[in-house]
Amino acid sequence: MTVIKSPGLRRTIKVAVPFVLVPMLAIAGSMAFDRKRHIIISLAIAVLALLLFTAGFEKRSTGTRRMVITAVMTALCFAGRFIPFLKPISALTIITGMYLGGEAGFLVGALTAVLSNFYFGQGPWTAFQMLAWGMIGLFGGVLSPLLRKNRMFLLGYGLIAGLMYSFTMDIWTVLWYAEGFSIKLYLSALVTAIPYTASYAVSNVLFLALLAKPFGEKLERIKIKYGV
Repeated sequence: MTVIKSPGLRRTIKVAVPFVLVPMLAIAGSMAFDRKRHIIISLAIAVLALLLFTAGFEKRSTGTRRMVITAVMTALCFAGRFIPFLKPISALTIITGMYLGGEAGFLVGALTAVLSNFYFGQGPWTAFQMLAWGMIGLFGGVLSPLLRKNRMFLLGYGLIAGLMYSFTMDIWTVLWYAEGFSIKLYLSALVTAIPYTASYAVSNVLFLALLAKPFGEKLERIKIKYGV
């Protein structure tokens, strides 16, 4: 696995990929590209997510081991999309960010969206799902010290993450419907999506309450054992 040795380049990638490049691709894919080419946008975001992941480590051996664990978490998230109603995807993505770093959390969220949508259906919305779940995992890493120390803060973040996922997907809804952004339509979309938003928030809180401690303990043991 390629290692990015320059600290300055790593810092640039960590900012540019999630906060500039991926949002730009998601918006461009919904407004400027033929919808039949949406898979190109999604794969480009997946490549950027991998680039962000490589910027999160300095040693090749450490990165390879972390990639294996990240692949397992992605597989669990993939399987979680088949659970009806309440889904553990965001919760597992947050846990990944907490214990493996925000870059790994972003990668798990982004890959889960694009891979599972080969079954559930690819479309311009995939890029926004990749962005939303990726950012949830990224901030799970950024806020890791607080999330791991305070259970109520963790559950609160899960609640907020559910809201932010829904709010992000509503941006896609407006861009698709109006072929441009309209604040009036966006507010209408927020109101219409309240039941879905509530289900996302409840899912996150429920699965974080159930999974955060046991998964965290196992990931910590793996990190110590294999020097991740």
